[in-house]
Amino acid sequence: MSAEARQESIVDEVLVNGRVSVTALAERHSVTVETIRRDLTALDRRGALRKVHGGAVATSAVAAPETAVIEREQSHAQAKRAMARVAVGALDLGAGDRLILDAGTSVAALVPLLPPGTPLTIITSSVLTASALAPQEHLSVRILGGQVRGLTQAAVGPEALATLATLRVDTAVIGANGLSARHGLSTPDPEEAATKRAMVAAADRVVVLLDSSKVGQEHLVSFAPLDAIDVLVTDRPLPTSLHTAITTTGAEVLTT
Repeated sequence: MSAEARQESIVDEVLVNGRVSVTALAERHSVTVETIRRDLTALDRRGALRKVHGGAVATSAVAAPETAVIEREQSHAQAKRAMARVAVGALDLGAGDRLILDAGTSVAALVPLLPPGTPLTIITSSVLTASALAPQEHLSVRILGGQVRGLTQAAVGPEALATLATLRVDTAVIGANGLSARHGLSTPDPEEAATKRAMVAAADRVVVLLDSSKVGQEHLVSFAPLDAIDVLVTDRPLPTSLHTAITTTGAEVLTT
């Protein structure tokens, strides 16, 4: 294997796993530890990863702080709209379908694209989504109870979890702040993670919308492993090993 191919493989691995060790890489690629250290130094200088003691971590592994909903709506807005268009096609909604929509801004981009006139039951934790959909008479819109987080405008807490535990829906459409092979889908807030986990458990099918800036990020709380995903919609191709890790579970990965 050439140095270029080896370094590409190293970057792929660190994006999927978040962290790699020098000794493990040396064994895997049948080269010396010194060779791997030189590879990591070169990749660090290019900004492809961050070299640390004993190995390297993904440049995105240190998760960005949680931001307010208005900031997140503006971030990667074009990618979110493109993902929403793909997701609507994947949902293949029909009359009487029951949906959970979480409070993520990628999921919110889906709201204007729901098929007009199709009777649907929609359960959401988002105050903003409920407000946008409630005037549409063909929709039965239910908002989860509980405390509303000001940062995300999402209902969380025991009331929301108790309601979700009684529900069964066709599809849950979920966003996440991070995705990696070892940490699955993650988010910074434990209460929002609990709500998302309960949404996943209540659904026959889980559709995840996640833009490429979240790939490789690991936030505080994991709310679902990779094998909980049925369809992942993103805006750029995933690293090969992460794509394989997801699709070997039977999930479908759709790219805009």
